[in-house]
Formats: sequence, structure tokens, C-alpha cells
Amino acid sequence: MTTATPTVGAGAQATGPTTVAGRVRKRLNSRTATLVSIVIALLWTIPTFGLFVSSFRPAAEIKSTGWWTAFTDPQFTLENYQDVLFGSSSSSGQLASYFINSLAITIPSVLFPLAFAALAAYALAWINFRGRDWLYIAIFAMQIVPLQMALVPLLKFFSTGVTVGGVTLMPAWDLVDEQKFAQVWFAHTCFALPFAVFLLHNFIAQLPRDLMEAARVDGATHPKIFRTIVLPLITPALAAFGIFQFLWVWNDLLVALIFAGGGSETAPLTVRLAEMAGTRGNEWQRLTSGAFVSIVVPLVVFLSLQRYFVRGLLAGSVKG
Repeated sequence: MTTATPTVGAGAQATGPTTVAGRVRKRLNSRTATLVSIVIALLWTIPTFGLFVSSFRPAAEIKSTGWWTAFTDPQFTLENYQDVLFGSSSSSGQLASYFINSLAITIPSVLFPLAFAALAAYALAWINFRGRDWLYIAIFAMQIVPLQMALVPLLKFFSTGVTVGGVTLMPAWDLVDEQKFAQVWFAHTCFALPFAVFLLHNFIAQLPRDLMEAARVDGATHPKIFRTIVLPLITPALAAFGIFQFLWVWNDLLVALIFAGGGSETAPLTVRLAEMAGTRGNEWQRLTSGAFVSIVVPLVVFLSLQRYFVRGLLAGSVKG
């Protein structure tokens, strides 16, 4: 009797959290939770659907009636998309040519932080060196720094360089036209690295230690371990961060406008969309069609990497 009682108590304590998790899972899978999820999805989708319908309506109809009247008095046209993509006026059109600028900004701004963060996360997780923990804490703390606070110092860094005690450590960049893309890549990489390192570190640090030790016993160096073992295992986390970063950079207006300028040589889609609103902000028909033109590429990226997305959101859950 005296030996059985602790065993039963220990078993009850061990199954307690599982029971709680089971109750939570059961509630989330109930009909009420499903109904609430459907309602939230509809409320989230209706404004987007209204914007899509408005993008095919004539300008006069958009400015005088709501989008829902298109079902009782259907009037649709492709003139909005033709004006946005191929129009020649100063406040509309030529949006197709800005796709190249957005791609030139977005793709390197995703690949650079992914590469640097993966290397840094592996080093912080599996290479022992003095100050490693403090360095990780410093990188984690940088996430709380608002992006807007770094814009002026970073712009000064590009325009004047770095001078200490009268000695020029780095000259001004003095970039023009398409060369300004480098400034945008540098800025987006700096802003993305803290979160990227934090996310990938949590994933890499939870990889099985036995796997790493077996690779070292076989004579594998850190570069080989990273290339042949770590990279294939962290693909979901890389894809998840890649999606977040791609959407952030593609939809960015502030950073691109400051560091790349508003010229047609370097301006992304977001800058052109802001210009298409007109001087009084009343060219709604251009904004509706332009918005859907701009979401084509992010939609393709998200759908193509969707299978990795949920798995990447669970970064750090792997048991060693």
C-alpha cells in the first residue's frame, strides 16, 4: 500500500497536463469553434472580395455606389487594368515596368538575411566561443528597436560614410540610379537579421545532439555539418521566414522610398501605387486594380511554399 500510493500520484501528475491539452484540443475542434473560424474568415475575406469586384467597375460607378450594387446593376470593364498596366499618363499606367524594380529589391533582400542568419544561428547554437550567450541576447534585444529609429543613422552612413577621429573608416557610398538598390538590400538585411537569427536559432538548437556528435565522430567539419545535415532539416524554418520577409519587402514603401528614391529607375510597385492615387487621392479605380496587380507575385510565392509554412511556424519544437 505504501509503495503503490506514490506511483498512482506520480501517474496522475504525469497525465494531468495531457488531460488539459486534450480538453483544449477538443474545444478547438468543436462545432462552435469551427463556426467561429468560418465567421472570422468571411469577415476577413469580404473586404478583399469587395475590392476585387470594384477593380472591374467603371470609375463613375465606384465613386457613386457601393461594390455590392454590382450584383443588381452589373457594369464591368477591363479599362482599369489597362490603364494601370499600360497607361501613359503621369499619374497612371506603366505599372508593369515597376515589377522589375520590386523583384530586384525583394529577391536579394530575402536571400541575404536568410544566408547570414542561417550561418549565425548555427554558430550560436553549436559552436562554443566566449561571449556566445551575450551575443545572442544582444541580437534578440535588437528586435525591440523600431525600424524608424534606424533610418536617419543608416541614411547618414550611406551619405557621409564613417569617420572616427578624422580618419575615414568607410567613405560615402555615392550611389546613383540602379546602384541604389544596394542601399535597400543593406537596409532590409540589417532590419531582418535579428528576427531571422532568433527564429533559426530556436530551430537549429533543438536538432538532435546525437546526430551532431555522430557527424563529428565521422570527421565532418562544421561547414560540412551545416551544408549536409542542418540545411535540409531547417528547410521549413527557412521557408517560413522567407515568406514573411518576402511579403514585408514587397509591400514596403518607407524603406524603398528613402534609400532607393522615387525615380522610375529604382522605385518599386508600392511607390507607383501611391502616385496613382492622384493629387487629391480620388482615383480609386486605379488603386483597386493596382492592388490586385501587386499581389500576384506574393500570392504565387505563398502558395508555392505553403506546405512548409505551418511546419516552419513550429520552429524549435523538434525534440533532441
